[in-house]
Amino acid sequence: MRQIVLDTETTGLDPKQGHRIIEIGCIEVIDRKRTGNHFHVYINPERLVEQEAIDVHGITNEFLQDKPIFGQIADDFFDFIKGGELVIHNAPFDVGFMDHEFAAFGSKYGTTAQHCKILDTLQMARQLRPGQKNNLDALCRAFSVDNSGRDFHGALLDAELLADVYLAMTGGQRKLDLAAKAKQQGEGDARGIIRLTNKPELKIIPASADEEVAHRERLDVVEAEGGSCRWSQS
Repeated sequence: MRQIVLDTETTGLDPKQGHRIIEIGCIEVIDRKRTGNHFHVYINPERLVEQEAIDVHGITNEFLQDKPIFGQIADDFFDFIKGGELVIHNAPFDVGFMDHEFAAFGSKYGTTAQHCKILDTLQMARQLRPGQKNNLDALCRAFSVDNSGRDFHGALLDAELLADVYLAMTGGQRKLDLAAKAKQQGEGDARGIIRLTNKPELKIIPASADEEVAHRERLDVVEAEGGSCRWSQS
């Protein structure tokens, strides 16, 4: 399965108000492994970037002056994502901008959803972590993804972080699914079950003092994120 982890940066919040994409970052993942193939481009939006947006991503109007316009990169971008599953955090935002840009440069592109599957990791995170913060920084902390170099938002950097977060979020569930399937197969053929007898007693190894401290610190992190730890209630 070919997946494209994607992020954009823009001049503002709403394409209906004339805001445009100024950066696209994409990371290719095939069968849950990064391929090293990526797509990254800065774009001249042919309008001013709002100061509020610059404060978020740090991309200035002066920096974008000599960059290509979207129409010059549209074919390459379309070819890169076509047929893949787009993995996007808050997908309606990015897809809304992409559809707006594609529509401005030709009906041949259609809508993003006509050519790609779309997976919204924000919705996925909300289901896995209800009632908790699920922005990218919070998810990096929750899944131990290093985001120490993220002083500003950046499309390629954020796509790289999201790729790691997505693989971490879905890795555990994938293992659970495999375990469930194995159990079902075993129940379907009782004759294949081998029962062990004369099993040795399990050896119990208590946690060391350092491990106890590390465990307590980890529980504190979970509780600080709004989680509830049954272990800390005993």
